[in-house]
Amino acid sequence: MSGRINSYSKLKGKALSLRRTGLSYSEIRSRVAVSKSTLSLWLHGIELAKEHRERLKNKIGISQPLAAKAHRDERIRRTKEIVERAKSEIGEISRKDLFYFGNALYWAEGSKQKEHNRGQRVTFNNSDPMMIKIYLRWLFECLDIKKAQIDFEIYSHENIREKEKGVVKYWSETTGFPELSFRKIYYKSDKKKKYRKNQGESYYGLLRVVVLKSTDLNRKIAGWIEGICFQCGVV
Repeated sequence: MSGRINSYSKLKGKALSLRRTGLSYSEIRSRVAVSKSTLSLWLHGIELAKEHRERLKNKIGISQPLAAKAHRDERIRRTKEIVERAKSEIGEISRKDLFYFGNALYWAEGSKQKEHNRGQRVTFNNSDPMMIKIYLRWLFECLDIKKAQIDFEIYSHENIREKEKGVVKYWSETTGFPELSFRKIYYKSDKKKKYRKNQGESYYGLLRVVVLKSTDLNRKIAGWIEGICFQCGVV
């Protein structure tokens, strides 16, 4: 028993000695095999010389950005791993799947007919290019809408006016429609100058997709959505 106590006492003495030379807790733990809590208890209250405090301060200043980068890299790696695994869980999408998916998209982002507006056309608004592509595919493949029936409008704040040509080109390439299809661009002026998240280089405004002469189709979509709700047992 006394031998164990002596060994413990030697470890403590070594830790105290190393701390007085200005070593950090992690540096001491690499040489003294004790827990962090034990080390903290032993070293509590020991004053370090000014040069030692400066060294540790500089060490922290260097190690923190490195630790932050390592944490960020690990987060990116793990995110990518989770996304790829989840992506592989999605099988082939059938036309029926697309039909239901398109109705859900329209339910979330499409314009519905209201009591005060019974003549609402089929109109879909979004800034996500992938969502726009899937929505258009739904129109073409499931609803048999022709390209000639589609009209586009772009809405944004003044912050993208200077890159208007690039915006038109972007939405043209996204949708597969010619640039002449995007002549309707509407800019909204902010009454107050404030920071907006949607003002970076990757922002191209909100695209409104309008199906011409589609009031009855809007009513039909409303019926499909009600049917989905019924079959899911929520009404």
